[in-house]
Amino acid sequence: MIRIDKGKVMARRIAFRKKRQNRLGMALVTFVVLMLMAVILFKGRELKAKQTEYQQKEATLQAQIEEEHERTRKLTDYEKYTKTDKFVEEIAKEKLGLLYDNEILFRSDINK
Repeated sequence: MIRIDKGKVMARRIAFRKKRQNRLGMALVTFVVLMLMAVILFKGRELKAKQTEYQQKEATLQAQIEEEHERTRKLTDYEKYTKTDKFVEEIAKEKLGLLYDNEILFRSDINK
């Protein structure tokens, strides 16, 4: 007859349960870590796309700033020009038809 020691059988069962619980715990931890990695990878790609978009916007805005600086420079130059006597003479001749006393205006009537 075979004698089975109840203490050894119980010890084996307890060891088997602990081992099974340990494997289940490790499987859950591995699953959670893999899920976190997937989320981080996904969000990382989104952030990379946003970064590229923002860099394009920054380049566009920088170009607009340069255009506005050039426009400001041209307006400043034009403002200085409008304060000169040459500008006043041109406007007087073109818009108002004024002449100096010693000038003669010749008109052609080609459009008749």
